[in-house]
Amino acid sequence: MSISNNFSFTKSKIYVAGHLGLAGSAIVRRLQRDECQSIITMTRGQLDLRDQGAVDIFFRDVRPDYVFLAAAKVGGILANNIYPADFIQENLAIQQNTIGAAWRSGVKRLLFLGSSCIYPRNCPQPMREEYMLTGRLEATNRPYAVAKIAGIETCWALNRQYGTQYISAMPTNLYGPNDNYDLSTSHVLPALLRKMHEAKISGAPKVSIWGTGSVRREFLHSDDMADACVHLMNLPDEKYEAIVRSDIQPPLVNVGYGTDVTVRELAELIREVVGFQGQLAFDHSKPDGTPRKLLDVSRMYQLGWGAKISLREGLKTLYADYCKLSLPTRECLAEEGIYGADAASESCNNSTKLGQIIHHAASQQYEKPGA
Repeated sequence: MSISNNFSFTKSKIYVAGHLGLAGSAIVRRLQRDECQSIITMTRGQLDLRDQGAVDIFFRDVRPDYVFLAAAKVGGILANNIYPADFIQENLAIQQNTIGAAWRSGVKRLLFLGSSCIYPRNCPQPMREEYMLTGRLEATNRPYAVAKIAGIETCWALNRQYGTQYISAMPTNLYGPNDNYDLSTSHVLPALLRKMHEAKISGAPKVSIWGTGSVRREFLHSDDMADACVHLMNLPDEKYEAIVRSDIQPPLVNVGYGTDVTVRELAELIREVVGFQGQLAFDHSKPDGTPRKLLDVSRMYQLGWGAKISLREGLKTLYADYCKLSLPTRECLAEEGIYGADAASESCNNSTKLGQIIHHAASQQYEKPGA
């Protein structure tokens, strides 16, 4: 769906926070496709979103009209277990600094990118937006989930108290270009793709997989996610207002594919796409995580959007891109995980990285506090 000119969106200043990560880079590609004229991006070296003073100065000087907040410290079960304090503290800082500065500088619309982990561990399936805060969270990523819930609540509170127009999009498990392939911090899909590729190259007889393989997961290509986010941000007033003005329902919209697979089915599909001939060995001593995570996407369908890229099609494209990356580049893409791995990606010579860039508004004049 092409962007309309309802709000002169293509001519506005649009800030994409976390533009070198999986989600943020997809949003930039989507905006470039529609020839948006002023896409503002800042690397972590230029703007540390954990620094409130620096963020306030950036918003005061640049004054973007629209903000896509895709910056986050992200990781899989292992990373969440090892670094729970980092996940909650850094994500809270990134979110609160950015959302607060957006409000103070008069941003017209902001989209906060959350995560389906905000829903209870034993949530009814498929998970509807109103199920948030109705039960216990999954213990393995609770600090990250709490941070994301705080971001949603902040958007909702500002909307109610100050009349802002801030919306929260909750995507399901994402995959696509610029994903994290570090086996210690990545999510299940890129980790399995890397494991099976390396096993195929080395001739290994099997690949070990965490858990039982019985839990179910939904996967959405990052390009579909980006299309949904742009669609939401460009909704006409009456539809957008219905989301952000409710006193009983947070400004929250699920973004998913609409169907799920077991981890075993995912592994078998990746094995087929990669061409790995060995066995899949499920390690039952490792945690499975939440039993099932399928989003109810009926609200998004009612707003006129649905996913287009099938899991098989998306995996084929992803694996072709993965095979073009050198090993140092793959490792570099995975480093640290904060801001969607933008600091790591920035230092890579990555042929698939954004090559045509993007207007950096005030990047030369920007001055950090204390500089």
